[in-house]
Amino acid sequence: MARMYSRRKGKSGSTRPMRTEAPGWSNTNKEEIEETIKQLATRGHSSSEIGMILRDRHGVPDVTLVTGKKIVGIMKESNVAPKIPEDMYNLIVKVLELKKHIDRNHKDVHNRRSLNLMESKIRRLGKYYSREGRIPADWKYSIQRAELLISR
Repeated sequence: MARMYSRRKGKSGSTRPMRTEAPGWSNTNKEEIEETIKQLATRGHSSSEIGMILRDRHGVPDVTLVTGKKIVGIMKESNVAPKIPEDMYNLIVKVLELKKHIDRNHKDVHNRRSLNLMESKIRRLGKYYSREGRIPADWKYSIQRAELLISR
């Protein structure tokens, strides 16, 4: 599929093999995995970081195959899930860094355009997540609200 604001196609990547059960060499202790996810989430790790830690240090290639739930679902059950989704959070952090750069470098028109593109992507994600019920329905993006949200 082509990119929205450029004439390039996306990067190709490898696909994960289709599996219905965890491989024999992996860690399949369901309670231990859920407890590890809770501990890592309380330490402030995001769901993607938790997945990488489980893969690299604990020998769990896919949490969903072992537990039947996704990492964010386990985090929600134990009330340690983040208030906003991770992809939106990462975009907001990127926008705030870019805003600081543009405040220092007024004539950087290329990055000004990329700031506009990122902000529109945040707005599109906000519409989607409010429609899905993952953020409040009256949520609106503004740079001041984003700074408050990230500073907490």
